[in-house]
Amino acid sequence: MSNWAGNISFGPAGVARPDSVDELRRIVAGSTRVRALGTRHSFSGVLATTGGFVQLDRLPPAVDIDPAASTATVTAGMRYGDVAAALHRSGHALANLASLPDITVAGACATGTHGSGDARQSLAAAVVGLQLVGPQGDVVELSRDSDHDTFAGSVVALGALGVVTRVTLSIEPSYEVAQSVRVRVPLDEVQGRFDAVFGAAYSVSVFTTWAGDAAVWLKRRTDRPAADLALGTPADGPLNPVPGADPAPCTDQSGRPGPWHERLPHIRSGTVPGVGDELQSEYFLPRAAAPAAFTGLRALAPLLAPVLKVGEVRTVRGDDLWLSPAYEQDSAAFHFTWIKDVPRVLPVIAAVEEVLAPLGARPHWAKLTAMTGPEIRSRYRRAADFQELRDKCDPDGKFGNALVDELSQDRQSPGSKSPRTREVPPWKSDF
Repeated sequence: MSNWAGNISFGPAGVARPDSVDELRRIVAGSTRVRALGTRHSFSGVLATTGGFVQLDRLPPAVDIDPAASTATVTAGMRYGDVAAALHRSGHALANLASLPDITVAGACATGTHGSGDARQSLAAAVVGLQLVGPQGDVVELSRDSDHDTFAGSVVALGALGVVTRVTLSIEPSYEVAQSVRVRVPLDEVQGRFDAVFGAAYSVSVFTTWAGDAAVWLKRRTDRPAADLALGTPADGPLNPVPGADPAPCTDQSGRPGPWHERLPHIRSGTVPGVGDELQSEYFLPRAAAPAAFTGLRALAPLLAPVLKVGEVRTVRGDDLWLSPAYEQDSAAFHFTWIKDVPRVLPVIAAVEEVLAPLGARPHWAKLTAMTGPEIRSRYRRAADFQELRDKCDPDGKFGNALVDELSQDRQSPGSKSPRTREVPPWKSDF
């Protein structure tokens, strides 16, 4: 068994698929090492385990709406596409969605996955309540309103505190979005008018190979004023973010209004293939560092060209979640979709990080990076607080793995070397 892209093998690890929380509790209590498994749409070792997996796709799906509180409590193993459709049918919506709707709520929130927009926070920032199963099979309830000291450390938690079974999300009334694309937008204009470009719509994505021009995808809410972006020219037909790729799986780009959940993602629900022919990396930088990042990446264009399918730039509003890559900073997120060739891609990732790391880059938890655990840890002010929380919630490390353990100062996976003596970060050992 492997992850979605096939670049990491999970070996002989078994997968239990409980059909009730009580069965999940028994499985967790009887395990020595266990991790939750979602859609496997991850490129790093955040999923890996030396024990077994539990997959929650057989837990009864539920989307319980509390109109008075403006919240919806959902089964954590549900995919965003299914949750969004249920919310829309009831006249409700989420403020944000990721590019792909076919990822689980729990997995996306645990890794700080995000959409785009100057005022849009990560998906995890919508979480106001959690239910999880702890190491002894105990059920733990957490709330933003009541667990002030620990809640912000428990949402983007990399699966290290327990198996999340329910997530309570902030919701709002349903709305419509119209999506359009402008092409042949000069990168000089995007770099020089960064605030104007990314403030032109509710959600904005800029796609480029860093050699030449860009395509700007604009997702405008019909109930809010829209800015005029007089750059480039309108696309003359539907596009795929990857130049030359089939646009059939993509969401409507005609400018016609449609339901929020059918426009905010780039890809339509149900169209993601079972195995991915790509690798991905992504870095969150302080928004003010974006122009310098543009300059550095454009200089790398000849190195990127042989292995990069497309790059994407988005903006993410800061939040208060300890391990969120957007913690305490409004961010510009630089995403890279690579060809599926690890030996060729890894040196280029290292070169990208030489440019972006000095600018304060934090790698996406579920995507490829050349940074070591201690290097990543140093970029989070609350990293020691998270270690303390983990020690309290899971003292024996039942929910850990090599990646999670490397982030801790004092913990290591059984039999591993000291992080300081590793030449390769442990979550790359299966490449």
